Amino acid sequence: MYKNGILLPNWPAPKNVQAVISTRQGGFSEPPFASLNLGAHVGDNPQHVDLNRKHFEHQANMPSKPLWLNQVHGTDVLQLDVLAKINDTQKVPSAFGYNPTLFNADASVTTIKGMVATVMTADCLPLLLCDKKGTQVAAIHAGWRGLCGGIIENTVAHFPNPADVLVYLGPAIGPLAFEVGQEVKAAFMAKDINAALAFKAQHNGKYLANLYQLATMRLTLCGVTQIYGGTYCTFEQTDLFFSYRRDGQTGRLASAIWLT
Repeated sequence: MYKNGILLPNWPAPKNVQAVISTRQGGFSEPPFASLNLGAHVGDNPQHVDLNRKHFEHQANMPSKPLWLNQVHGTDVLQLDVLAKINDTQKVPSAFGYNPTLFNADASVTTIKGMVATVMTADCLPLLLCDKKGTQVAAIHAGWRGLCGGIIENTVAHFPNPADVLVYLGPAIGPLAFEVGQEVKAAFMAKDINAALAFKAQHNGKYLANLYQLATMRLTLCGVTQIYGGTYCTFEQTDLFFSYRRDGQTGRLASAIWLT
C-alpha cells in the first residue's frame, strides 16, 4: 500500500507492529537527491536532510525519532534494549538516551515499545522482522557482502523461535538489474552450494544476482518460512526509489519498524 509518499508493507504482522518504507517522493532535497533523501552521508544539504527526516517521522506518525545506524556492510546487530538500559543508568538525555549514529551496525533489534529500528538503502535489501506475538522487531540492511557474511542469520538468532518470525523484504535492486562478477557468485556458493540457483549467467561472463532469492534461501535455512514482499526494483522504478547502481550520487530510502 502506498500512502502520503510512504509504502506500507503488505504482510500479516500483528496490529501493534508498525512498519513503513520511504520513497523518494515528497521531500525538500534538490537533484541528484530529489526529493525525500534521508541519508546525511551522501553530500546532500544537511538542512534538507533534516527537513526530510522530520517529514518522514510526521508522515509515518512515529512515536520517536528513527534510530539511524552507521551502516558498514557488515554483520553486526545492535541490541537496542541493552543500549537503552545502559544510557538510562547514565541519565543521558535524548529520545532514548543516545545518539545511534555513533554505532557501526547493519541491523538493530528491540522489544521496547516506541523504539524505531531503521535502516537506509539505495539498492541494498532492507528486511523488516517481527514475531507473531508482536513482542519483538528488527530491521536489517543487507547488501551482498552483509547478506553473504550472515547479517540475516545474526539477526534471526535474536528471536527465540525462528518459526514464529515474519519477514518483509523491502525495495531492492531487482533480479534483472543486479549484475555481479564471478567472485560474488563464488562467495555465496562457498556458504551454500544451492546459492547458484540465484545467479543467471550473462554473455559477458558476469551474472545477474537475485537478492530476494538469496535472502529467502538464507531465511529458510534459519527456519523462517513466513516471508513477504520482494516485488520492487529500485533500479527500474525511477519515480519511486533511489538507486546507487543507476545514478551513482543519489539519496537514501529508509525502512523502519516499531512496537506500539
